[in-house]
Amino acid sequence: MWNRLARAAVAALLLGAGGAALAASAPAGGAPDAPAPSGARPLLEALLPSVLTRPGPLGILWWQWLALPVLVALAVGVGALLGLLTRAILTRVAARTRTEWDDLVIVRVAGPLTTLWAIAVLTAVHPWLELGGGAQGVLEKILRAATYLALLWAGFRLVEVAFAAAGRAPWTRGNAGLAGILPLGRKISKVVLLAIGAVAVLNELGFQVASLLAGLGIGGVALALAAQKTVENLFGSVSIGVDQPFRVGDFVKVEDFVGTVESIGMRSTRFRTLDRTIITMPNGKLADSRTETFARRDRIRLYANLALSYHTSAEQMRKVLSGIEAALRSHTRLARDAPSVRFTELKEWSMNVEVVAMFDTADWNEFTAIRQELLLRFMEIVEGAGTAFAFPIREVRLGDAEGGETKGPGVAARAPRSGGADRDRTDDL
Repeated sequence: MWNRLARAAVAALLLGAGGAALAASAPAGGAPDAPAPSGARPLLEALLPSVLTRPGPLGILWWQWLALPVLVALAVGVGALLGLLTRAILTRVAARTRTEWDDLVIVRVAGPLTTLWAIAVLTAVHPWLELGGGAQGVLEKILRAATYLALLWAGFRLVEVAFAAAGRAPWTRGNAGLAGILPLGRKISKVVLLAIGAVAVLNELGFQVASLLAGLGIGGVALALAAQKTVENLFGSVSIGVDQPFRVGDFVKVEDFVGTVESIGMRSTRFRTLDRTIITMPNGKLADSRTETFARRDRIRLYANLALSYHTSAEQMRKVLSGIEAALRSHTRLARDAPSVRFTELKEWSMNVEVVAMFDTADWNEFTAIRQELLLRFMEIVEGAGTAFAFPIREVRLGDAEGGETKGPGVAARAPRSGGADRDRTDDL
């Protein structure tokens, strides 16, 4: 976008330089300045038809109006040839080096280089027109402004090349924080270049830049007070770029949602949720939030809490513990850390076995397949030991009206009721 804007601005200034200069410099009465003619001017005007030597719009001679676009076209053509010659020389010089960035620089600055040559040629030949003091001065200012725009265009291209080369450098690939801040640095560099170029161009075109900057300074205080959140988000983006809690493409958990990082901008960060919706979060708030990144883990933990029935005997429990540990140790993806299989507690309705193991995989899909395989194996081990998994059950035992005792564990006492209906127990599943 920056390159297209700079290219369009330079082209507009080159093609419209003559008309803008003449319109701006024409006196109120419409009479042009009367420069002292050179030796070539009388000879040229003597050879031209009389209609071309008459004053045209804004008091400028008609032949001068016609010669200006011809000179612009000539400058563009000669500039293209000089730019081609310059690139050929620089390419031969760059071919002797081992680096690639200098070759890329030559390719990327081809357009700005041609434009600068065209401006240089037009600057050299336009005095021949002898437009007059006022028009001549304005035209020179426009050419200088076009030069600044061409340099700004080249600066944008150089910034892109510099940050692209930095992104491929070994010292950047080894530093995740530095690699993450490069996109933000590229944007800030272009904004700074644009501000400097705008000040230079406005100053050449005759605007009071000092007064404008002073006004901006006073208004900047009010703007800063009104844009506290924007500044906070800007510094939040810098913090995220330096600290690198996550990168684009990482699967993360932020506050109460999980999703994939779609983009990290200067104001906000976008996440793609599991429902394929987009959540946008300001960087200022995100920098202060608790984030959990799943993409950075090198292992995934398996945790299972197996609830066995109270009908399980001690011998059956030992078989279950040894069988589960053997199943874990025989798995090819088990990490070096020893798995933990422990009989942990006697709960109200179950006897719990805690299983913890780490697996050498960062792929969630692969881990879910491993987990499924092991859980099925745990079921087979429990069934092979002759026991079963427990499930929540509550047994209520009722005594008779005289406070009779209940019978044996696991057997409900029968309480007679009128009408011949008996209730032995109530199960709450």
